[in-house]
Amino acid sequence: MGCKSNQFETAIIKENLVNNGFDEVKNLNNADYYILNSCSVTHKSDNEALYLLRSAKHKNSDIKTILTGCIAQIEKEELLKNDFIDYVIGNDDKLHLYKYLIEDEKYFVSDVMCQNKFSEIELSDTTKTRVSLKIQDGCDSRCAYCIIWKARGKSRSASSDFIIKQINNFVKAGFKEVVLTGIHIGQWGKDLGLCLLDLLKEIESKTDIKRYRLGSLNPNEINDELLEFLQKSDKFCPHFHLSLQSANDKILRSMNRFYKTDFYLKQIDQINVMFDLPFLGSDIIAGFAGESDEDFEITRRNLENSGLTQIHTFPYSVRRGTIGEGMPNQVSDEVKEKRADIIKTISRKKYNDFVNKNIEKVHEVLVEKHRDRHSGNLKGVTRNYLTVQIVSDREDLYNTLQNVKLTEYKDGVIYGDLI
Repeated sequence: MGCKSNQFETAIIKENLVNNGFDEVKNLNNADYYILNSCSVTHKSDNEALYLLRSAKHKNSDIKTILTGCIAQIEKEELLKNDFIDYVIGNDDKLHLYKYLIEDEKYFVSDVMCQNKFSEIELSDTTKTRVSLKIQDGCDSRCAYCIIWKARGKSRSASSDFIIKQINNFVKAGFKEVVLTGIHIGQWGKDLGLCLLDLLKEIESKTDIKRYRLGSLNPNEINDELLEFLQKSDKFCPHFHLSLQSANDKILRSMNRFYKTDFYLKQIDQINVMFDLPFLGSDIIAGFAGESDEDFEITRRNLENSGLTQIHTFPYSVRRGTIGEGMPNQVSDEVKEKRADIIKTISRKKYNDFVNKNIEKVHEVLVEKHRDRHSGNLKGVTRNYLTVQIVSDREDLYNTLQNVKLTEYKDGVIYGDLI
């Protein structure tokens, strides 16, 4: 469940199990273990995780259920009170999960706040076309709405040597694109006396990866030097995901987000000028504590006028143990949902407008190893993060970079022709 870091860690868990004599099975009834790598960013994700575990136990009463990830780290031993959970394994411990399945103990959750070093575990998974690489863990920010720092601990960076080695191994395995991910990748290098730009310079000079993509960035972590470097790069995919959270200065202050709306709106405009049709995604929380109708109207207006491509939004979820939990003037669930729906409408229009700007343009597309499961067409991703379908019988195009002219956008699907 959850973020790209969790997906990367799930691949490590699976690879370690297979390397230590376990077999992956597709049918729940044939399984000995059911492992859920959970997310705890909202109450909804907590509830979904518990539902999935309960459902697995109901379908196969003999199965051993293992809950790991952020819920396991935060809730700890409390979770074992549920009769449908057999093991609880913490966030750092899960990377060696295979070791614990032979133990009599059912609870393995170390204090993640004491972790000072990034766990450098290599991954050789080759099932996907675009591979993620976790370069950082933890977060030193204390945003008022967020519980994840308690689940992930202090910011810790993978060494540049480890990252370069892993990317070069991916290149040898045939990968053309890597996505750099983490809990807060803009904090990469802070504990090493370095910054993210230092790492990107090494990736450019010491690897032969054809394309790389960045995970979510805080607006404060993007400066002119970084943008100018990326603008000149042949490897960087012009796809930015900005962790904005609100488009209202009052709400940003109460969230403990240390920038202003005008700052990042100008930054977005700058990126749109410097790059050719860049994809600009963002996160916005609807209905944070104290957000009045007037406050939301400012957010709505700013988002409409922004140069964003797409807005990922969700209603504010109160998390126990956060600053936001004790704030006055909590917004009702009904109002939060309505505000989220308004932002989703804005996002759909912006995305559609962006796609239409790309029609008749030629893009480099990384063709995926698997066809679209509904249409049977080839599909792939442009540098600026558009998924394109190509009508073709050719199988020699899997995992290759192809020039594709985008020709049509119909029923939510982008079509293109090979050049």
